[in-house]
Amino acid sequence: MKADGLEWSTAAATMPGETVSGDRHWAGPVANGMIFAVIDGLGHGRAAAAASKIAVAMLQQYAGDPLIELLRRCHESLRATRGVAMSVAMLNTQDSVLTWIGVGNVESALLHREPELPSDKLLLRNGVVGSHLPTLRAEELPLRPGDILTMLTDGLISEQPMRVAMDAKIESVADGILANACKGNDDALVLVVRYRGTQP
Repeated sequence: MKADGLEWSTAAATMPGETVSGDRHWAGPVANGMIFAVIDGLGHGRAAAAASKIAVAMLQQYAGDPLIELLRRCHESLRATRGVAMSVAMLNTQDSVLTWIGVGNVESALLHREPELPSDKLLLRNGVVGSHLPTLRAEELPLRPGDILTMLTDGLISEQPMRVAMDAKIESVADGILANACKGNDDALVLVVRYRGTQP
């Protein structure tokens, strides 16, 4: 999928034996860019899927809010559920800035097109959105044309250094990460976003 200055794709797998996944993603336009989120309902099955569905609904309704406020709204709406881990990223394509925040274990990284630049990893806060919300702090990073944002649930192995073909089709990047890193014993979802740069 594409929007001004961005292209993105997802790949996912449901835990063997389950009919629904507790892992979901959401993407929506905001002023000057897009917001992307990956949500992992705790556990698996229908209860996990119900929790992540509520989080997506809140993101859709309040997408224009600051990221910290978005997480707080999700937290309040999820109190009656088992809760979720989630990371949210806002890509401002006008100012070339990434703002991101995460609670739980949805790993996120910004991979740079320039090989000499090390990747940036999102500092995750311990907690569960819906039962225990930690002190929240959003971080900002500069975006460069060709940078790729990756967001992975814990059904994927994230400890190893992320290696992707930076010039490959974005769909191939997502499919490749799922194929190479899926644990096979949990729901799994990866979202990848390439920043193409500001348009002339």
